[in-house]
Amino acid sequence: MATTILGHGNLVTPPPRVPGPAMEAACGQQNVDSVLADSGIPLENFRNVPATCQLDLCRGATFADNTDRVQTFTAGQVVPITAEIPIPHEGPCNVSLVDTASNTVIGLPLILFQSYADENLAQLPPNNTAFEVTIPQLQPGQCTLAGECTMQWFWFGTNAQQTYESCVDFVLA
Repeated sequence: MATTILGHGNLVTPPPRVPGPAMEAACGQQNVDSVLADSGIPLENFRNVPATCQLDLCRGATFADNTDRVQTFTAGQVVPITAEIPIPHEGPCNVSLVDTASNTVIGLPLILFQSYADENLAQLPPNNTAFEVTIPQLQPGQCTLAGECTMQWFWFGTNAQQTYESCVDFVLA
C-alpha cells in the first residue's frame, strides 16, 4: 500500500506517538483527522484546539494511545533516530528527554542543531534525517515507569514560523 507524505517533518524511528481515541478526546476529531492526513503537520495548523489538548507536549499525541510503542533504553545506549523532512524550513532543532507530568526537559538536549532543515541547501545534510543520541544516566528511579518520560524531537522553522514535534515513549532499564 502506497502512502503520500504531505507533512513538513516527523520522526519515523524509533516508533513515535500516533493519534488515537485519547488524543481525539483531548484535541478533537478535526485535529486527529489532520494528523492522520498529514503526519508532519505543524502545531500552528491545528484548529479550534480545546484547552484539554496539550499541543506543546508531543503535538497533543497521548501516552494512553501509545502504550504498545514504549521503548526500553539503558544509560549510555546509543539510539539511532530517523526523521522525514519532505518540506524543510531552516531553524533550531533538538531532541530532549521530557518529564511528562511537568512537561519539563530533563537535563541537557541529547542533540542540538542550531541550524536544521535549511531549505536553501540543494540537499539536506545526512545528519538531519539520520542521527544518533546517547541516553544519559538519570537520577535513580527516574523514567522507569511507562508514561513518565518521553524523548521529544522539537524543531522550529524560523522563517515559516512553524513548530514540529514527535515523541518516543520509553522506560529506562
